[in-house]
Amino acid sequence: MRIVIIGLGKIGRTVLGNLSNKDHTITIIDEDKDKVEGLIEEYDVFGVVGNGACIDIQNEANVKNADLVIVLTNSDELNILACLVAKKLGAPNTVARVRNPAYRKQILEMKDELGISMILNPEKETANEIFNLINLPSVAQIERFARGRVSLVAIVVEKGCLLIGETLISIGRKFRTKVLICAVQRRGKVYIPSGNFVIEEGDKIHFTSDANSLGDFLTEINLVKSPLRNVMIVGGGNIGYYLSDELSKKKHKVKLVEKDKCRAEEMAKALPKVNVVHGDGTKHDLLLEEGIESMDAFVTLTGIDEENIIVSMYANKQNVRKIITKIDRDELFGMLDEVGIYNNVSPKDIIAARVLQYIRAIANKRGSNIITLYRLVNNQVEALEFVAKTQETIYNKPLKELKIKENCLIACIIRNNEVIIPDGNSYIRRGDNVIAVTTHKNFDDLTDIFE
Repeated sequence: MRIVIIGLGKIGRTVLGNLSNKDHTITIIDEDKDKVEGLIEEYDVFGVVGNGACIDIQNEANVKNADLVIVLTNSDELNILACLVAKKLGAPNTVARVRNPAYRKQILEMKDELGISMILNPEKETANEIFNLINLPSVAQIERFARGRVSLVAIVVEKGCLLIGETLISIGRKFRTKVLICAVQRRGKVYIPSGNFVIEEGDKIHFTSDANSLGDFLTEINLVKSPLRNVMIVGGGNIGYYLSDELSKKKHKVKLVEKDKCRAEEMAKALPKVNVVHGDGTKHDLLLEEGIESMDAFVTLTGIDEENIIVSMYANKQNVRKIITKIDRDELFGMLDEVGIYNNVSPKDIIAARVLQYIRAIANKRGSNIITLYRLVNNQVEALEFVAKTQETIYNKPLKELKIKENCLIACIIRNNEVIIPDGNSYIRRGDNVIAVTTHKNFDDLTDIFE
């Protein structure tokens, strides 16, 4: 696919990094010459220096022949204009980053006229992710396949969880609800486990489940928790705004701590159901004064990763039940589990994942058999949903008779709306949707999973 990326900030670079090792021809546009030249050398892409909303610059980047234009600069107005220009030049698909809440309604109503195929709002997407985590107290992460019928869930195996000491084989025999454990994070390492793998306290496990059975399984393993009603948020940026607004609408009691006085006053006016506190949320005296020890959930959204980590660690010491931490820097992810931070969100990774899903949707219309792709465990694991289109020799044979590549597994089969959590006797038919999990990269076909 021919892709043009305009704007190479944190999100633009993350999207580029996720796309560069795929079978795409990529051209990048940015006004920073050094940045463009550095990324050309690093990723072996084409590059143009200039204003991405300028028609001459887009012509130089051959936008008229692009399959997709992704505009991710820090200016909403420039992004909208760049998409309009790209659409006029003939680009069939455009994606724009639009962050300002004031633009949201009119942009949604005017998408076609503005030439925008998809709108990305990193702050709103991140707030949605956090909202889902708060509403699923036992869950550290959740993704959905097969139009919501299959859940790919991450949980932390806490003290008292009935999975501790069990092997994957014994789990299948002992518990009524069928799930398949796909990946396990343990002390900084990632495992695609075999049947004899033993679950330990502190493991972060990823498993597939019929979406309708997820609650039953969490109940069986003693991980169902009461709802999280009292939420404290540190950081009153756009993520804090969107999250506070959504939580307050759902009857949560929200306390939002914001350091900047003008911003705190603005948030108090915009969010009448939220208790907005002007103060430094990184100071433990203030947190104690505002009742951190009585909170069910604690969310850190400052612009400094180290502050978010340290304050989250303090909330952990205060025995807050669920702590969610915003992190931007990739190099910090490896340490999070070690310091007891299991629920974290990265706006740039969330947006990169949305872009990948959109590209998969475009490719699927052209005949690709990958429907959905998620990246897990700091991009170390891929979960892919394939459709079994063309007839293959691997079909209609028990999985135990097929040779699956190392660090790969078949996590779920969807057949005529039936969700099948597979065992060795399960098989794939033509027309099935198949979810596979692997540490390998760049798989494009279901047959890539097999030797």
